[in-house]
Amino acid sequence: MTNRFKDFGAGGEVSQEPISFKLHGQEFNCHPNLQGRALLELAANSSDDDGAAAARTINEFFATALKPESYTRFDALLNDPTTIVTVETLGDITAWLVEEYSARPTQEPSGS
Repeated sequence: MTNRFKDFGAGGEVSQEPISFKLHGQEFNCHPNLQGRALLELAANSSDDDGAAAARTINEFFATALKPESYTRFDALLNDPTTIVTVETLGDITAWLVEEYSARPTQEPSGS
């Protein structure tokens, strides 16, 4: 009988390239990489069926993706009644971050 087994090692190298974005003249810095689970939870809980759950998941995603100082400023910006950030803009930022986190190479390509 054959034993089915695969060792995934340490999970691979991760990119340390910074990720940041600008909104209303402020620059926000994100962690250079995230646990894969954060992206899976975002995908699983962002359905149109439950808007409240999707909103909570997106808020949690920002709290996870943004560095603490940036998240504090980002949250303050989103709660400032004089500076409006539309839900469409939040969706655009979320989509861009997901693309950045999921499409980034995990290691340098080898020379040929």
